[in-house]
Amino acid sequence: MFKVFQKQRHHLIGVDISSTSVKVLELSIKNGRYWVESYGLSPLKNCHDADKNSDDPDVIANALVDAIHIANPYAHQAAIAIPSRMAIEKIIEMDAELDDDSREMQIRLQADQHIPFPLEEVSLDFEVLGPSSHAADQVNVLLVAARTEHIQTRVKALELAGLSVTIADVERYAIERASEVFSDLLPIGTRLVAILDIGHTLTTLSVLEQRKIIYTREHVFGGQQLTQQIQDYYGLSFEEAGRAKKTKLLPDDYETQVLTPFLENVVQHVIKSLQFFYSSTAYHALDHVLLAGGNANIDGLAARLQRKIGCPVSIANPFLHMGLSPQIDQKKLKNDAPSLLTACGLALRSFDP
Repeated sequence: MFKVFQKQRHHLIGVDISSTSVKVLELSIKNGRYWVESYGLSPLKNCHDADKNSDDPDVIANALVDAIHIANPYAHQAAIAIPSRMAIEKIIEMDAELDDDSREMQIRLQADQHIPFPLEEVSLDFEVLGPSSHAADQVNVLLVAARTEHIQTRVKALELAGLSVTIADVERYAIERASEVFSDLLPIGTRLVAILDIGHTLTTLSVLEQRKIIYTREHVFGGQQLTQQIQDYYGLSFEEAGRAKKTKLLPDDYETQVLTPFLENVVQHVIKSLQFFYSSTAYHALDHVLLAGGNANIDGLAARLQRKIGCPVSIANPFLHMGLSPQIDQKKLKNDAPSLLTACGLALRSFDP
């Protein structure tokens, strides 16, 4: 079974694998408060594919070893996430009297009705959501499935790095779980929140209502474009441009000639994504936008976006109310926090009731 909904009582490391980096995060609870025990980020070498995740276990494992070395976590069990676009989710109705074993057997017998792949190529899990509104003797069941090969790539990589995978979650559920940690920090009355994750090659807009994702849209655009613009304008190699962007050691005309056009491009992409959201739903305005991903902290982005869309914009940080272990660099964590949402949601699986 694809263990999305399994309750977890052991200490877990949240491991998030993106197209360009691996992030590991370990949390604990002390006196009723979450604490960041350890975390680490490490780039995937030579991985500039537009796909959100690397498919090479060895590449992932090498980066993961480096991230684990940086974090030095206590735990060796881990939770991983499958990209939402790689998962199939469907709500079905089933007999309320069935036990879990019978329910699983029935799902497998009827799998071809719900899953567009041969059953032997798929891992699946399910959770009973509650009574059906259509029939008193039925319950709504959330079925989640993913190609086994996508899971095994990540499992193999973690095993090569010395970790064991206890839970394979779905990215959207990890983000929802992380959002619960900092939702109380948003203004009172905030109901509709967009999380704008600007990654290296993909930007993902996720809209949450009452902490549940109701809409997701991805498009190919991200921080790589800024790196390429720096490369082209100043005649650098891609690697040199990436280092210059990270260290901010760029000529005086960088802001006007390169950064400002890029920020305007980001804003136009966001506006277009929001227009798709509004046109396909009954909503017409957001209450708040949270910037996430490795490019959330680009100078001037939050302020410019807020002016253009007329909605409060802030940078996501799930660790604001958490305690920090002595080895955690507070300033560095604040800078890395927007890219750790998925890892945070996965690490929080340690504390499922």
